[in-house]
Parts: sequence; structure tokens; C-alpha cells
Amino acid sequence: MPTQNDVPVTRSSLNLRIKPEDKILIDRAANTVGKNRTEFILEAARRAAEETLADLRVINVSPEVYQEFINQLDATPVSNEVLKKTMMSKSPWEK
Repeated sequence: MPTQNDVPVTRSSLNLRIKPEDKILIDRAANTVGKNRTEFILEAARRAAEETLADLRVINVSPEVYQEFINQLDATPVSNEVLKKTMMSKSPWEK
């Protein structure tokens, strides 16, 4: 059995039923980036799962900290001359 860092790696299968045109599309895309179908699908599914779970993160703060956050969002922006100068200057690739 394959191991990774001396820990046994177990695998399971996942069966999907897809339309032939979707399979062709996935195979073409996987081939384009030098991956097989399984690698391509797993990478895309893992990325989507991580993004989905990241969007659900909850940050717990006290009511006072939350109110201060809301106050900062509602406050009138303060002029920042250094930032204004930076935004008005040319980018290094434009010089």
C-alpha cells in the first residue's frame, strides 16, 4: 500500500454520471494542462470545496468589537495624502 510520510494512504472511488459532451470537454481541458481526467476533476473539485468552505467562515467577536467595526465602515473617509499621491503617480512600468 502506498505511504506518505510513513502513514498509510487509503483511497476510495467516486462514480459520476456525466453527459458525453461534458466528458469530452473535461478530457480536452485536462489534456491541455497535462493532467489525466481524475487529477483534473479532483483539483477543480478540491478548489471549489475550499472556496465554498472559506466563504462560510465565521469570525466571533464581542459586541463591542463588532460595533466598532460597523462604526469604522460607516465613518466618513479620512483624507490620506500619502495614499492620494501614490494613486496619482505613474506605475513603474509606465515611466
